[in-house]
Amino acid sequence: MIAPPEIDLSYRLTDGNIAANNLDSARQQSWSRFWQEPLRPGVAECIVEQEQLTMQFLGDLRVLDRLEILVNHLDRVDAEAARTALVHAQIASITHRFADARSYLATAEAYGEFASAANRLSLSIDQACGTKLGAVLMARRTAAESGNLEDLVPLGALHADLREFDEADRIYQQALWGYRDTSPFAVAWVCFQLGVLWGELVPEPQHTRAGHWYRKAIEYLPSYVKARVHLAEIYLKCGLFAEAQAVLIPAVLTDDPEVLWRLADVMLVTGKFAEAEEQIDAARSRFEFLLERYLLAFADHGAEFYSASGNDPERAFELASVNLANRPTLRAFEQAHATALGAGAYDTASEILMDARKRWGDSTAFTFSPLAERHHVHDSRDKPDLDGETAW
Repeated sequence: MIAPPEIDLSYRLTDGNIAANNLDSARQQSWSRFWQEPLRPGVAECIVEQEQLTMQFLGDLRVLDRLEILVNHLDRVDAEAARTALVHAQIASITHRFADARSYLATAEAYGEFASAANRLSLSIDQACGTKLGAVLMARRTAAESGNLEDLVPLGALHADLREFDEADRIYQQALWGYRDTSPFAVAWVCFQLGVLWGELVPEPQHTRAGHWYRKAIEYLPSYVKARVHLAEIYLKCGLFAEAQAVLIPAVLTDDPEVLWRLADVMLVTGKFAEAEEQIDAARSRFEFLLERYLLAFADHGAEFYSASGNDPERAFELASVNLANRPTLRAFEQAHATALGAGAYDTASEILMDARKRWGDSTAFTFSPLAERHHVHDSRDKPDLDGETAW
């Protein structure tokens, strides 16, 4: 296997720990301004962006509660404003309440001032749900002509969803090489995407290549919790148990239940069965707390947990079904089908497979799917109309 290229950054990024501290300080200052003047232009939107970064990179899931407080206060002071509707839509999208987000967007789009922001969010929702992808691809390609990282990465992610792996890799690399800012968040984000691409999305995972990119993400941003979790998974698969534990320990006090889950896996394979059971119980409790409050945001990760170390196939299938109903992507179909088989729901698994073939069977992406190898249902060629767009 060809080794992944090193990133040739011709400038120095801000130290990752300093950047994380700066983000926290800026976030608190934004909240202070919001409470003083909640209708000040841009202050609520800035908080949403900062809180989303805090959750995405630092594993602080209390963000979702804080965002709920934010939008409830906006409702009290200016419920009818298009700006309030757009903030509602952004937060609904973050929690994967995509139907709610679309409803709020319909209000925001009625006001020309917010039409551009509403359109960008609408594209993100369509991409997340696997709908209108032909139109999304055209829009992403047009935006990526800017050469900006924030425009290139969504295009790369779309190609990854379409199972066009080499093209996704090329676009991610372009985003890295063309980056000219000093924030480590953006660079770490792209490195993480490359790790997921080569460690999870390709039909035959390339653990060495994926591990390289996860380590780079952590190098640029040591507090990047998701990168630590995914790198620990790589180490576990490669039998590097001490390394897996070491990479998880700095994140153990965060809110992310996957840290506890993977730490339990390390303890299990090293014979520490009592400690492993304690960590699994803690992970299960944390997942259920999150699922009770934000079901759609954590249904897919909960299904992964319960189909593996959580050891509850029926609960895994229940959550995967919720996720599939909310966002019928090819990956959601794959997860729902696998969990249905795991739960012994064979008739339902066949129905899921048939639906997957109807929606995705004509796409190139489907040829890379494990569902394409199953032939125990008839292949219907009656493909539903996804709002006038192709399924791919």
